[in-house]
This record gives sequence, structure tokens and C-alpha cells, in this order.
Amino acid sequence: MSPANEQINPKDRERYNVIPRVLIFLFNEDSVLLIKGAPDKKLWPGKYNGLGGHIEKGEDTLGAARRELKEESGLHCNSLELSGTVLVDTGGNPGVAIFVFRGEYEGGKIRSSREGDLEWVKLTQIDDFPLVEDLHTILPLIARREPGKPAFSGRYYYDADDQMQIVLSES
Repeated sequence: MSPANEQINPKDRERYNVIPRVLIFLFNEDSVLLIKGAPDKKLWPGKYNGLGGHIEKGEDTLGAARRELKEESGLHCNSLELSGTVLVDTGGNPGVAIFVFRGEYEGGKIRSSREGDLEWVKLTQIDDFPLVEDLHTILPLIARREPGKPAFSGRYYYDADDQMQIVLSES
């Protein structure tokens, strides 16, 4: 058996699995860059969210965040830093693992993509926008996070009424 195959125990196929994703928040002074989901998107059409998407095979989390940022905005950011991790219990298998990154706008022309339109939103006005449901909770946490501080950890799950429940812990 190869060393790569030894990493997987046969029982692992029965265990809880996750789909890895990245979520990026770029800040410019008192504003954050958000994407308003295109009307034809399956998830969150018309809702504001951070930029991001799936981690592709062969990518690391930072590489995926940089790729998604470039694809969805045309921007590059050297200051991206892991701000948190979230496990989303979908009620089945697989779940979702989200690696949340924060960075500072370093300049450049912003362009929207097929994913949606981009907008700088003032942090004092985020509650005036139709946000993806968890952003009301995690965006203030990410905005006040200082570089080099430990990442937060979160778990989302859905209750019996299909309402998202958010459990966060900070170091």
C-alpha cells in the first residue's frame, strides 16, 4: 500500500466527510467588499456574501482563496490571513468546511463576475443589506480581528425548524 493510501483507514469512508470551501472578506478602511449573488445562482441569489468557493483538488486553502478572489473580483491580495474555520452540519453526509480569510484591499480595478455584482459596503451599514444569514454574526468578528491573532472556530447546524444555529468560539 502506498503512503498516500495509508492515510485513509477503511472505516474513514463511513465517517463524516466535508466539502472544503473558502470565504474571503477584503477590507478597505471602514468598508468590506461583498458580492451580491446573481439572480440565477442556486445558493443565495440577491444576497450579499463574502467572495469565495470550492477548494479544488491539489490546492491549499490560501491558494484557493487567492484564486477565488481573482476569479470573482480581478483582485490579488498578499495580506490574506486565515481568520476562522466553520464546519457546517448539513444534516447529512457530506457537510461543509469553510476556511474564512481576511485581507486588506491593496488597490486594483474591481470587476464583477458571473457570480454577482461587487460592492463596497460600510461596516456601519451592513444591517441595511440582505446578507447571507451567518454574516450578521461573523462579519463583525472578522472586521475587528487583528492580524496574527488566533482564528475563531465555528459550527453551524440546522434545528428542527430548518433555522441555522451558529456556535462560535474565540481563543
